[in-house]
Amino acid sequence: MNVYILDQLSNELVIAEITSAKEIKMPLKKDRWNFNWNKLVKDQNSETYLLRRAQNIEGLMHLKVENEMMFMDVLEIAPHNIGSQNKIFDFVAGCLIAFACRESFKLTSEYKGFLTFVSKTKLIPWYSKKYGAEQALGQRMFINPQNGLKLIEEYLNRNR
Repeated sequence: MNVYILDQLSNELVIAEITSAKEIKMPLKKDRWNFNWNKLVKDQNSETYLLRRAQNIEGLMHLKVENEMMFMDVLEIAPHNIGSQNKIFDFVAGCLIAFACRESFKLTSEYKGFLTFVSKTKLIPWYSKKYGAEQALGQRMFINPQNGLKLIEEYLNRNR
């Protein structure tokens, strides 16, 4: 699926792609990534997706269905896209989260359209404000179908 991310240097939208991470060489912890993506991509009953521009991975996400709900198990943005000072591309997390919301609408359970995830405590207010996520219990959060549709429209259906 093609999406647009924001090139911070030129302030222009550029095309990127969200695709399955199977058969792709995963980034390593030694390259400043936080998770063992080689292990996650092999996890049964789950799917790993990447957002890339050309051949550069800009972000990764690990999804699985858990208790009939779509669960965003891991979301990681490339080290060069973190922070506000030296970030190369913006909208990477938004595109991946919107994609996860879109996938949640494919469920046939009563949780169709809901995306759940666990957040670091310090990021809870940010997920709430930026993506309309709601806190459920402890660090568990969810995006309801209405907010999921808004994210899909904003990040996946964006025109240049």
